[in-house]
Amino acid sequence: MRNSIGKPSSNMAEPPKPLTVGLVLDTSLDPPDGVQQYVISLGEWLRAQGHTVHYLVGQTERTDLRNIHSLSRNVRVKSNGNWTTIPLYARRRDIRRLLRRIDFDVLHVQTPHHPLMAQRIVLAADRRTAVIGTFHIAAYSWLEAVGARILGWWLRPSLRRFDRILSVSPAAARFAKKTFGIETNVLPNVIDWRRFHAARPLPQYDDDVLTILFLGRLVPRKGCRLLLEAAAELCKDHDLPRFRVVICGKGPEAPQLERFIRDNRLTELVEMVGFVSEEDKPRYYASADIAVFPSSGGESFGIVLLEAMAGGRAAVLAGDNPGYRSVMEPRPELLFDPTSPKALAGQLKKYLLGAEERRAAAAWGMNYSRDFDTATVGRELVKIYREALRKRRQP
Repeated sequence: MRNSIGKPSSNMAEPPKPLTVGLVLDTSLDPPDGVQQYVISLGEWLRAQGHTVHYLVGQTERTDLRNIHSLSRNVRVKSNGNWTTIPLYARRRDIRRLLRRIDFDVLHVQTPHHPLMAQRIVLAADRRTAVIGTFHIAAYSWLEAVGARILGWWLRPSLRRFDRILSVSPAAARFAKKTFGIETNVLPNVIDWRRFHAARPLPQYDDDVLTILFLGRLVPRKGCRLLLEAAAELCKDHDLPRFRVVICGKGPEAPQLERFIRDNRLTELVEMVGFVSEEDKPRYYASADIAVFPSSGGESFGIVLLEAMAGGRAAVLAGDNPGYRSVMEPRPELLFDPTSPKALAGQLKKYLLGAEERRAAAAWGMNYSRDFDTATVGRELVKIYREALRKRRQP
């Protein structure tokens, strides 16, 4: 709109200036786990919107992303039923040098964070920099809960510096309150919905045999053994349509699972694919008629559920644990007892026999998962960034 002499109207709002954002993650960006996917999906979306993004991370080898700052050596540890890495230490001198060189508007810290890296970054940040946290975990056992309480005490100095802390799910928010004593708002995890939705089935599975898919780490809590036990139950039922079970993933449980397959004469039914790359993962989901995630616990959310839904073909069944329950809340009938092979076999039988129910569940998941697209959640997060920055920089 212009005034009478042809100059731009003075009440026209200027577009907000792009932000410089540091995404802070104590561990490596290398593994394709949920937190890493969150950080990378969010970071690359922010960059596509014109913001400047830096990754402040632990020991990381990948070079395909811009502005990676690997600030520590890391050591491998077992945590919350999984293997991960934690920083040995990050030198304060390196942190201060980086923060002097880059004028960050926002530091977005993935938490629980580590005292020897992310906490040092937060405490060294300029007072004009907004600090946002996202809480990602729910405890797998009482031991992790006790450890988190101790960690929360250790992190008190940096927690006081946060302008806002979010959680990826109600389960994570409850855990943050119970162990860290902090109140958090829920802003869910993100997926690249369009990438998964655009995928096409792999030719070897694009036939009249129904495909049951598992994709995840081969560790006990992820429940692959439960799926195989359910498949052995299904083999006793001769009225089912032809189906196969495709297992995607690697991990220390693989030898035991392969032995179970041999001992129970499932070799013609079950295919062990091994590790599936991030590039190939959407095509595996697009090849599934039923995607099964039997995790017994330790899940704060369920990115894998949404990724499988986004493909639009698979009915997604999930173990009834707090993180997965928060994602599946609108359709609790798609949950099953992750300790009972017979319960899972019953669910699988229902959707193997019920083509209409299977297609309806897939259509619901496709539409539902759209709300978790990076662009949808990212726009809300940018609002949070700007509001925190405005409050921190107000006179």
